Amino acid sequence: MTTAAPVKTQYEAVIGLETHCQLSTDTKIFCNCSTEFGTPPNENVCPICMGMPGVLPVLNQKVLEYAVKAGLALNCQIAPYSKFDRKQYFYPDLPKNYQISQYDLPIAQHGWLEIELVDDAGKATRKKIGITRLHMEEDAGKLVHAGSDRLSGSTYSLVDFNRTGVPLVEIVSEPDIRSGQEAAEYAQELRRILRYLGVSDGNMQEGSLRCDVNISVRPVGETKFGTKVEIKNMNSFSAIQRAIEYEIDRQIAALEAGERILQETRLWEEGSQRTISMRSKEGSSDYRYFPEPDLAPIEVSAEQLDKWKSELPELPASKRHRYESELGLSAYDARVLTDDRTVTEYFEATVAAGANSKQAANWVMGDITAYLNNEKLTISQIALKPDTLGELISLIEAGTISGKIAKEILPELLTKGGSAKDLVESKGLTQISDSSALETIIDEILAANPKELEQYRNGKTKLLGFFVGQVMKKTSGRADPVLTNQLLAQKLKA
Repeated sequence: MTTAAPVKTQYEAVIGLETHCQLSTDTKIFCNCSTEFGTPPNENVCPICMGMPGVLPVLNQKVLEYAVKAGLALNCQIAPYSKFDRKQYFYPDLPKNYQISQYDLPIAQHGWLEIELVDDAGKATRKKIGITRLHMEEDAGKLVHAGSDRLSGSTYSLVDFNRTGVPLVEIVSEPDIRSGQEAAEYAQELRRILRYLGVSDGNMQEGSLRCDVNISVRPVGETKFGTKVEIKNMNSFSAIQRAIEYEIDRQIAALEAGERILQETRLWEEGSQRTISMRSKEGSSDYRYFPEPDLAPIEVSAEQLDKWKSELPELPASKRHRYESELGLSAYDARVLTDDRTVTEYFEATVAAGANSKQAANWVMGDITAYLNNEKLTISQIALKPDTLGELISLIEAGTISGKIAKEILPELLTKGGSAKDLVESKGLTQISDSSALETIIDEILAANPKELEQYRNGKTKLLGFFVGQVMKKTSGRADPVLTNQLLAQKLKA
């Protein structure tokens, strides 16, 4: 569905995200069952997470630690006192018929994160998105619909309770987002932060990160919110952006046609690239929250808070700013290098080994990333260590080898590791930087190509590249390219 641009510019979207992030604990939030992904159905269950009579939940302390660290990283106020609540609803994958969550006293609230949008010219635009709250809760199970990916159209459904009781934090943004691009970047930045902290792997394909979008539109200049629609079932950041863009167009077209927007939950249908109605939206009163009687209130002391705060790593936004201001990298380079913490650590270790930061960035983002993508590896799986990459870059800058030679030996370093200097010496690849030796080679090449020499001196100066190529061919790429060009220019003018 499309809307004419002049009409679309008369409206603005108001968007907020509710993001459920699975915490990377070994066991569930209130019992000792494993959280391992991919185990056979209904294997990781016990009487506690199945809600059997007479059992009592016990809070996993690692869940509290991870939730507080996530709250701190999102600039939230951490509550010294909070509690759990029962959220009542009835669905086949919820064995207790209620979910243990947090309602009016969440563990963290009133925070923000910064998103960064980089245009085609590499210029970054930054914006703060408010965080309303972050709270802990348990996950529900999973319904597997036979014959369809939804209940509608399936012949029957099966329930896998392995995910029941897996620890989550739900992070609710303020309605500060105005486009699908901003929403996708917010979700990606949130995942970067959680991964940097080590509190969640953020794998959307495994359900570790799930985003629901709340979206409404209103005329530009209007302060009152429009009717909110929730969108579910988006399994990638690009899907989040596309679903929002479609829904904006749908709501604007409905308003222009004089239709009323219904408060409802809609599903993003990847195949048809559209949202479809799922059900009317519940309000908080429908859940009949009340304090969880089987769990004591949570108190976080100032000493414990200070300890967890001291354990936080440098976060992506801070690294991006530092890379630009201290290392002189572009906004684009800084963004790419800080997207994954393992890549960031590899890059920083390379610079610490003495490599020029821009050259280190080029090698990591270029040849090494291409190799990783081709071989489907992570940077921690290659044999080339950061200090060796630093050594390789130093050999280039010292004139010992050329960039061409470095690229030739890179595959062996990536698969076998070892010393770059030793490999260059063992293969006899040291760059020829002796003027007299190069002059002798150039004289031989000019004598062997009199026709091309005459053409060059008659004005066909593009043949300089031909002569450079001949020198490189004769020296197997070992000739110093800068010195070669200088000597050739002198000889050809003689």
